[in-house]
Amino acid sequence: MEEKIEARTTTTYWDYIRVDELLALQGGLSPKEEDLSNDEVMFITVHQVFELWFKLILREFGSIRDLLASERVAEGELSEAVRGLRRVSTLLGRCADHFLVMETLPTRAYLEFRDKLFPASGFQSAHMRQIEILMGLETGDRAGLKGGPSFLDVLRTETGEDSPSLARVKAQLADGPSLRESLEDWLFRTPIGGVGPDEEGASASLDAFVGDYLAAHVRQLERAQGFARAPGHGEPGGDTGPLPEAYEKERRSLAAFLSPPEEEGGVRRRRIRAAILFITTYRDLPLLAWPRELLDGFVEMEQAFVIFRQRHARMVERIIGRRTGTGGSSGVEYLEKTGEYRVFLDLWACRTHQLAKSAAPAPENPAYYGFASE
Repeated sequence: MEEKIEARTTTTYWDYIRVDELLALQGGLSPKEEDLSNDEVMFITVHQVFELWFKLILREFGSIRDLLASERVAEGELSEAVRGLRRVSTLLGRCADHFLVMETLPTRAYLEFRDKLFPASGFQSAHMRQIEILMGLETGDRAGLKGGPSFLDVLRTETGEDSPSLARVKAQLADGPSLRESLEDWLFRTPIGGVGPDEEGASASLDAFVGDYLAAHVRQLERAQGFARAPGHGEPGGDTGPLPEAYEKERRSLAAFLSPPEEEGGVRRRRIRAAILFITTYRDLPLLAWPRELLDGFVEMEQAFVIFRQRHARMVERIIGRRTGTGGSSGVEYLEKTGEYRVFLDLWACRTHQLAKSAAPAPENPAYYGFASE
């Protein structure tokens, strides 16, 4: 029986990516692009490119979130999540690069068309708000606009009605869990010492790892303090000054990190944090290879996001200084506050508390994390 081949029309490059439609979108508020300066067309084009990159970031975050939210995530599947995070980091790097193009815009040239933007603002980018929500940024951690409107209020129409942008952001708020929540759920399920959270001996296994880790951390601090007290180190005259208190502060910091109070998540948060330290400490065990790449990928991605935001602030300051933003924000001051956002706080905190490989305690049940034998 002959196979029936479905006929289709020949595809052209310009039809596939809709070149003509795309090139007709840079006119801004003018019916004719020819009425705009090259500077204004560049300004519009760069921001349209940002929105296209943001669209891709949202898709990658959604896929990673859905994977980690699965009841069971196979080790091999984590490679796709890692690949997605690396793509997002690359996209954010290219977004930061776009500010080089923006910086070819002289201040006076921008001021020629800036009045057209009032009261519009980049703060009204629904894509950026969706990205922040999907990542897991808490509403209480947001920097506010001058005068007090919320990040939702600025997405309303002039008459106070819902806009398509506001509808998208509201839909994102309702579409849980966040990427941070799904990551934490996955971390909570991570077996520590070969024992999962719902298995017999889970509490004892967790306590054993935490106890061994705290003891190893104290030994590492004592060793570091000994080096700092060696001749030629410390304060003039051999006085180590505030060093003992500094190392004691590090010890107390880790102890508090691994004993969070109930308002910070209590027992559940303790296991999540311990899982991060477990994965990063025994990262050379075969079945922890992709988990460790995943955690590193999240840190790399958020670092790229911070750099993007900070680069944005410097670009704006270079072009318009510290004047009030077109949407009523404090301008550069607001952007600098967004550069302080951190969503994956525990992953960053673990950088402070990690041990040298030589200082780490021996793992319990390492065979559990090896490759299965035939």
